[in-house]
Amino acid sequence: MIAEDEGGEEINEPDTLIRKLELEVKGHEPAVLKSYESFVQKVCGHLDLHCNVETRHSPIFDRLSLNKSPFIHKKHQRQYEFRTYVKTFTIPHLTGCTASVFLEYIQRNLPAGVHMTVIQHRVEPLPEALQRPIESDGQH
Repeated sequence: MIAEDEGGEEINEPDTLIRKLELEVKGHEPAVLKSYESFVQKVCGHLDLHCNVETRHSPIFDRLSLNKSPFIHKKHQRQYEFRTYVKTFTIPHLTGCTASVFLEYIQRNLPAGVHMTVIQHRVEPLPEALQRPIESDGQH
C-alpha cells in the first residue's frame, strides 16, 4: 500500500492480508436478497474474486400478539409475524485494499431494508514469543 506522509513523500507500507471475508445479509423480502446476490456475484466477477453463497432456507420468525385497542379488551388481539431471510457470502483470500474497495462499493448499493454484517479474518504474524525456537535444557 502506498501512502503519503505530511511532506508529500510516498511511503511504502505492507498491505494487510485477509484470509476470509464473511458478509451476512438479512432482509424481509427474499426477492430483494436474490437480486442483491446476483449483484454481489457480478461485482466479484469483475474483481476476479471467488464468492461462495449460502442461503438459509427457513426464515427466522418473530411473532407478536398485541391488543387492537391501546388500553383494555384483551379478547381483541392481533397477531403479527415478521420473517427474516438470511444469506451469507464468503470471499476467501483478499488484500486490504481490495477488501476496502469491494466493501465500499457493495455497501453503497445495499437495498433499503437490508442489514449487512461484515466479519474479516485477517492474517497476523505470530507473536515474537512463539517465533523463537524453544531452548532445551537437556532435561526431559
